Amino acid sequence: MARPEEELRKRVASQAKRMKQADKERPTLLAQTVYVGTLGLLFVLPVVIGAYLGRWLDGMLEGYSMRWTLSLIAVGIVVGGLNVYLFVKE
Repeated sequence: MARPEEELRKRVASQAKRMKQADKERPTLLAQTVYVGTLGLLFVLPVVIGAYLGRWLDGMLEGYSMRWTLSLIAVGIVVGGLNVYLFVKE
C-alpha cells in the first residue's frame, strides 16, 4: 500500500505537469485578436446585409418607407447574436 506522502507527491507532480501544459497552450495575442475579429464579423455581417437588403426592398416601394430596413436590421441583430453564441459555445 502506498504511503500518503507518495500519493501526495504523485498528485502534486501530475498537477504541475498539467499547469505547464496549460501554460504552453495559452493563446497568443495574435490568436486572441483573430478570435475577437471573427466574433465581430459574425455579428456585424448579418446586420449590414439586412440593412442593405431592407434598403433595396424599401426603395422598390412607392413613397417613403423604412419598414423593411428596420425589420431586416432587427433580424440581422438576432442572427448575428445567434452566430456569436454558437461560435463561442463551440
